[in-house]
Amino acid sequence: MLRTVARRLPRVSALIVPGARRYSVAATLPAPTTQPDVYYDKIFINNEWHDAVSKKTFPTINPSTGEIICQVAKGDKDDVNKAVKAAKDAFRFGSPWRVMDASQRGVLINRLADLIERDRAYLASLETLDNGKPYHIAFMADLNLVIKCLRYYAGWADKYHGKTIPMDGNYFCYTRHEPVGVCGQIIPWNFPLLMQAWKLGPALATGNVVVMKVAEQTPLTALYVANLIKEAGFPPGVVNIVPGFGETAGAAIASHMDVDKVAFTGSTEVGHLIQQAAGKSNLKKVTLELGGKSPNIILSDADLDHAVEESHTALFFNQGQCCCAGSRTYVQESIYDQFVEQSVERAKLRTVGDPFDSKNEQGPQVDEEQFKKILGYISSGKKEGAKLLCGGGVAADRGYYIQPTVFGDVKDDMIIAREEIFGPVMQILKFKTMEEVIERANDTIYGLAAAVFTNDINKANYVSQGLRAGTVWINCYDVFGAQAPFGGYKASGTGRELGEYGLEAYTEVKTVTVKILEKNS
Repeated sequence: MLRTVARRLPRVSALIVPGARRYSVAATLPAPTTQPDVYYDKIFINNEWHDAVSKKTFPTINPSTGEIICQVAKGDKDDVNKAVKAAKDAFRFGSPWRVMDASQRGVLINRLADLIERDRAYLASLETLDNGKPYHIAFMADLNLVIKCLRYYAGWADKYHGKTIPMDGNYFCYTRHEPVGVCGQIIPWNFPLLMQAWKLGPALATGNVVVMKVAEQTPLTALYVANLIKEAGFPPGVVNIVPGFGETAGAAIASHMDVDKVAFTGSTEVGHLIQQAAGKSNLKKVTLELGGKSPNIILSDADLDHAVEESHTALFFNQGQCCCAGSRTYVQESIYDQFVEQSVERAKLRTVGDPFDSKNEQGPQVDEEQFKKILGYISSGKKEGAKLLCGGGVAADRGYYIQPTVFGDVKDDMIIAREEIFGPVMQILKFKTMEEVIERANDTIYGLAAAVFTNDINKANYVSQGLRAGTVWINCYDVFGAQAPFGGYKASGTGRELGEYGLEAYTEVKTVTVKILEKNS
């Protein structure tokens, strides 16, 4: 769900990375630590490390090899209860966190960003070990956007405030933007560090306290950041992090009567369960950033070479594990054959292998479950009559590597064109007119993102206005910044993250009206 933004770094050696641009590797890019030490593997509550109440652990796996990295404390309902109690205490009226100046909250968030920048190479190495994404992408893209996100929201800490209102009569009326309270946050495995920053930034800037459940596939970097939160000086209980599984720890957060808001990024299926749990418990606020089957539309007047490269990035970036991946590539019929030919050539050039080796664009899928699921979708595409043009198989003897795969002659009713694959599998479809492609693009339960490629600004505006999606890119894809909101229509979620819009779900608006002796203008 992001793109590397290190395009202007000093040139040392050039890498082909997603988007097929020549992204330069900075002279300051350190060599990775291919076997980084794991310092934290327990539950973080009240700025202290705890074993699970049950004393149970679970293994976190290196997807490059399938081997166990370490055992991690397995949080469940009892641990969530402890974390929520700590958060409530940190949020009590008159607590150090509640009386802290808003500007000082910004100082702490900026300090956290500084510490992450200090340990950037270690965090990138640990992310690569636990998640499988290429190290140079983790360092230049993920960590870069993490730091920028936190600094962006640090700046908002003392700038998001209420108004005075000229109410009729002898009254003084004003509004306060108050923190919601205890915020449950459940983050995914595809961008562990970045999703942690997207959640923590607005929550802490507005004065909330957090109980975060990190993905069981990728808990290690979030736990290391927990220690940096303590080092930055956040009071005990403000941020609590519980590694564990969705059906236990995640469900406990969603249904907890003392959690005031839950934010979730993940599958639409689980999003339904979280919204139901919130409704059955205390009607807590809910924001959801869910799945997608995003259309990427290539009009006949587009710059073909550019569109091929951007479309390649749109699908294959992060091993295809992006909720907003351009996974339905619609190409106008007059350029369809040429586009398919070039896309297949590009996919065949894509380098797959050890994510610590900077020559590789693609690492392994995150775990065996995803690996088998993706191979199942490839089998489905072949059975339903889509034309397998390249790839389609396993890319290594061990680990969860899959060949970059391209299907042509895909029809809208095929499973691979309807369901979210979340892997390196490109589907290319043909269309005739703009009106037709808008209708087909919108014929999905999802509405997270979309793109259109054209050299005609009128066509670009026409198509973008017709697409039912929360983000539309024109002549680009996967362009993210902390300043711009992100979220979906329909079954792709509710609410927005990032930008000023991202603050709204973390505040309550209180109206205060005061009787005064006399009001003057």
